[in-house]
Amino acid sequence: SIIFTVNHKCLSSLSSTGHGNHKEDSPFLKSADAASKNYDFYDRNLALFEEELDIRPKVSSLLSRLVNYTNITQGAKEHEEEESTEASRSKTPKSPNMGTLMGVYLPCLQNIFGVILFLRLTWIVGMAGIMQSLLIVLMCCSCTMLTAISMSAIATNGVVPAGGAYFMISRSLGPEFGGAVGLCFYLGTTFASAMYILGAIEIFLKYLVPQAAIFHSTDPLGSDSAMLNNMRVYGSICLTLMAVVVFVGVKYVNKLASLFLTCVIISIVSIYAGAFKSMTHPPEFPTVNTFPAAQHLNSSCIFCLFPVNYLPKGEILEKAGLQSVDAHGTMDNFGMYVSADIATSFTLLVGIFFPSATGIMAGSNRSGDLRDAQKSIPVGTILAITTTSLVYLSSVILFGSCIEGVVLRDKFGDAVRKNLVVGTLSWPSPWVIVIGSFFSTVGAGLQSLTGAPRLLQAIAKDNIIPFLRVFGHGKSNGEPTWALLLTGLIAELGILIASLDMVAPILSMFFLMCYLFVNLACAVQTLLRTPNWRPRFKYYHWALSFLGMSMCVALMFISSWYYAIVAMGIAGMIYKYIEYQGAEKEWGDGIRGLSLSAARYALLRLEVGPPHTKNWRPQLLVLLKLDEDLHVKYPRLLTFASQLKAGKGLTIVGSVIQGNFLDSYGEMQAAEQAIKNMMEIERVKGFCQVVVASKVREGIVHLIQSCGLGGMKHNTVVMGWPYGWRQSEDPRAWKTFINTVRCTTAAHLALMVPKNVSFYPSNHERFTDGNIDVWWIVHDGGMLMLLPFLLKQHKVWRKCKMRIFTVAQMDDNSIQMKKDLATFLYQLRIEAEVEVVEMHDSDISAYTYERTLMMEQRSQMLRQMRLSTGLQILPCPLQAQLVKDRHSLVRMGSLYSDEEEEVVEAPPEKIQMTWTKEKCEAERRNRNNAPENFRELMSLKPDQSNVRRMHTAVKLNEVIVNRSHDARLVLLNMPGPPRNTDGDENYMEFLEVLTEGLERVLLVRGGGREVITIYS
Repeated sequence: SIIFTVNHKCLSSLSSTGHGNHKEDSPFLKSADAASKNYDFYDRNLALFEEELDIRPKVSSLLSRLVNYTNITQGAKEHEEEESTEASRSKTPKSPNMGTLMGVYLPCLQNIFGVILFLRLTWIVGMAGIMQSLLIVLMCCSCTMLTAISMSAIATNGVVPAGGAYFMISRSLGPEFGGAVGLCFYLGTTFASAMYILGAIEIFLKYLVPQAAIFHSTDPLGSDSAMLNNMRVYGSICLTLMAVVVFVGVKYVNKLASLFLTCVIISIVSIYAGAFKSMTHPPEFPTVNTFPAAQHLNSSCIFCLFPVNYLPKGEILEKAGLQSVDAHGTMDNFGMYVSADIATSFTLLVGIFFPSATGIMAGSNRSGDLRDAQKSIPVGTILAITTTSLVYLSSVILFGSCIEGVVLRDKFGDAVRKNLVVGTLSWPSPWVIVIGSFFSTVGAGLQSLTGAPRLLQAIAKDNIIPFLRVFGHGKSNGEPTWALLLTGLIAELGILIASLDMVAPILSMFFLMCYLFVNLACAVQTLLRTPNWRPRFKYYHWALSFLGMSMCVALMFISSWYYAIVAMGIAGMIYKYIEYQGAEKEWGDGIRGLSLSAARYALLRLEVGPPHTKNWRPQLLVLLKLDEDLHVKYPRLLTFASQLKAGKGLTIVGSVIQGNFLDSYGEMQAAEQAIKNMMEIERVKGFCQVVVASKVREGIVHLIQSCGLGGMKHNTVVMGWPYGWRQSEDPRAWKTFINTVRCTTAAHLALMVPKNVSFYPSNHERFTDGNIDVWWIVHDGGMLMLLPFLLKQHKVWRKCKMRIFTVAQMDDNSIQMKKDLATFLYQLRIEAEVEVVEMHDSDISAYTYERTLMMEQRSQMLRQMRLSTGLQILPCPLQAQLVKDRHSLVRMGSLYSDEEEEVVEAPPEKIQMTWTKEKCEAERRNRNNAPENFRELMSLKPDQSNVRRMHTAVKLNEVIVNRSHDARLVLLNMPGPPRNTDGDENYMEFLEVLTEGLERVLLVRGGGREVITIYS
């Protein structure tokens, strides 16, 4: 029983942890689970798979766990955290039982119908006319319908926990888009609560209790400011009361939802009843004497498409052809007339009306309570949008045909004794709509204040925006206390605006941003055809999603272009913040799939041929050496690579681990992680590849051959210098280095070897002066010209000057060479000083002869030592070292030594050898010949070709040190290795002599192609 309890807790912790995505149990069982089961777990029918049953479950156990899956509402903790283990185990989870009508259709109706229908639709019809009003309604409803189709496809593509648009977008487009759009959706919902509260206060102060106004204006022209102040005071009070109600108990808000929906339906029905009644009994408007010819205000019940009546602010409302008395003469009696409170236009009306089409996400937010979410969400949402669209379209026609146009243009009903204009059409009484609309707006405000904090809590719990983590906490039952506080403060900003007509376009922007990305998510998933994209809703198409996107963008800029830019700017800043500072999430989103498709397309295009010389840039393969603790031994190699690349092009960082892949896989992963960490520290943007090989030399060859993909392959190898090769008696310390040089030459790759790399500057240093000296001795395709130019793009080297030196022989015209080189650099558009160094023929000095002799004597002596060592028994220290290496946990191969070649097998613990008489005689002769071998070394004469090479190295070194001893960096042609491998050690000595006395040297060897051109 103890083991069972532990395993139960393990499974609970597994299901409750994650990266902010849906808490889905892992389909792989832990070994502890298998250990707790008896041997009967291994079914005799599955004996072939019995070794895998520890980590891979049987299908029956997997299905039993998936069937018990339940959605948990966002913001609430799991039952296991609220109750004891025993109590939670005894309780069976309540199965969701809501159908399409109660779970999706009616909640969507309640969220879509709102304050705009009762307070502003009549005014919109009066200002825009029937035709343009129908166009406004059609545009907004078409946008939401197309969005609903895309949302239905996403919502039916697998199980969608409660989370609505945020969950769908973040899991479809990634954490960056998800966080940006999630916050936009949150801000839209928060401002929607402010809009509903302002609507409720407007109904309260204008139509229910006008005498409750605190501020009064004696000046008729200043009545607007007094009204706005009243709205601010009462709005703040109402917001505080609603926030307290939401804080005390959300269950009361949910219970009152049906009451608020009933008020909305009754109000709408009363409008239709009044419209049908007006066919036989036209309503008599109780007008005041603010219009001329009041008798003309009776409804004519004639369907008239009256013209557009957009008015500037302050314009007096009057019928065409019947001017108001003194309207254009004196303003003494201005207070007697009804005037336009704001300037109107088609774009303004679009922004004001669009919030009445929002609320389509209510069904997807309740997916955890639905019996069959994948069926109910599409059907219920689309039916709700269809219903509301028909109501809006028919209301436009009814208002335009049943109410006089000049009355429709009276926003607050001042002309009809300060009654609600739409109330003049209702039956049996105008109070039905006044009271019904008041309760519906209060209910909608409570719903928004309830939903917005939970959305913010869901974003905070996903941990993609670090500074929002505090809002993921709440009360013990999961209620988002801190999120509710922030929501109240943001809603208060909307209350302080105090104008319903100014708040509506703000939340229109945020909702349109959200709908835009829902359509984008559906379009991206459809076009990518990812294997996981299998929605049950089949009536979608990527063209419809793109049309919905286009309509969202168009509506944003139609309603308010500056609000649209601000909303996009906010979303863009959140996106970049998450990209640079947010936690990395892998949700299998479509943007990564889109990146993969784009990368595949680009790689296929690159396969056509090699890049043109104008597009050539060094694509680096950096070969790193790791120490025994898997730490990068020379991190300045990465620093140099980052300064050379500056984030452009391809950088691959490679290393080799010596050993067997099956045994060293863990070490390979650890090494790869260590390199990635160092790359992040040194700001190297690229890829890491670690290979395991039995010989380090072979591993390097594999890296050179196989790194990259398609046309994105490296063309330049960067490797370090084999320090300490002279002190090593083992030739394998430098053979790998020379072999790598030969491999890069054979592969037609460029090679760069930074010597004394530990003296190279870090990314935090700045050279305020100094020179980068280029010694151009042989033509290498222009690498020596291009590299300093690229380095100078980085801030470390930016202020250094470039000097180019070339060597002239006796038969060269040095003056002409300097002119030609200056012209060449001018055509290359490279600024540099030009100097031609004359090297006269001179006799080989005694120093050169002596250096060559010492080099050859050392080589000969080491060769004889290796020969004699091979005939002798291994000494005890070497035995101990080999045994230690064999039992070492980490066997790292140096990239610049050949430790794996000529590997001597570790001897057994006891070495038994049989000595014959012949062996003893041979051993005695070898020991007696040692003095003769030494005398041979002393009488050795150097090879003339080596003497000439040493002479060149010494002379060049003298000239370079003389001219460039104080240079920040010296770039030098790297001579190729000898064709005969017997001279490899001499080659290393030549390179040492060539670079003696220089602090920072970059040996460069071209890849056999031109990399720089004078042509545009």
